[in-house]
Amino acid sequence: MGVDLNTLIADWSWLAEVPPPERLERLRNAWYDDETGLWDYDRDGTDDGWEWPRGPHSALFGVYEFPGTLGSYKPHFWAGEAWEKARDHVDPAVRAELDALLGGLIWDGPDFDDEEPGEGHAFFTGGYGLLVAQSPQGVRDLLATWERVRPRLDELRAPYEERSEASQYRSFDAFVRLLTNWGEVLAEAARRGWGIAGVSE
Repeated sequence: MGVDLNTLIADWSWLAEVPPPERLERLRNAWYDDETGLWDYDRDGTDDGWEWPRGPHSALFGVYEFPGTLGSYKPHFWAGEAWEKARDHVDPAVRAELDALLGGLIWDGPDFDDEEPGEGHAFFTGGYGLLVAQSPQGVRDLLATWERVRPRLDELRAPYEERSEASQYRSFDAFVRLLTNWGEVLAEAARRGWGIAGVSE
C-alpha cells in the first residue's frame, strides 16, 4: 500500500492557540469531525479539487484533492524524480526557481541530507505523517516563485521530455498540471493568509 497525501490549508493563528506538539492533532481532529460533512457517503463530489467543511471549524481549514491522483503521494514523488533528471539541462535562473518551488513542497532536492527542517515543519513539532508544511509566509514566498516561473515553463519542455525517465511523469503536460494544481493551493492559502499541511494517514 502506497503513501497518501492529504493537502490541507489552515488558519495558523488558530493552530498556534495550542502548543506545537498538539497542533497537527488539532488539525486532524477538526478534519475528522463528523460535523464537517467531509465524511458523508452521500455528499457531492468536488469538481475543482476543493472541499470545505461545515460545522464549528468551517472557517478554519479546507482540503484540496489533487485531480487524477486518487489521493496518492506517488504522482508528487515521480514529479520530483522527473525534475531531478531534467534540471541540469535548463536555464540556471529557471532551475533555481523551480528548485525552490518543488523543494518547498514535494521534492527533497539534491542536497536534502544537509538541510534542516523548514519553518513550516518546526511549527508542528511532534505528530506523525507530515509530508508538506509551509507557514503563511512560506506560502507567500512560494506563490511569488510560482508566478515568476509559470510564464517560462514551456522553456523546460524539450529538456524535460528528452531526459525524464520517471515513467509516471514522462509527459511534460502532466508535470505542468501538477505544478498548476500546487499553484492553486498556494494561491488560495495566500488569499486567506493561511499555511499548508500535507499529511499522510
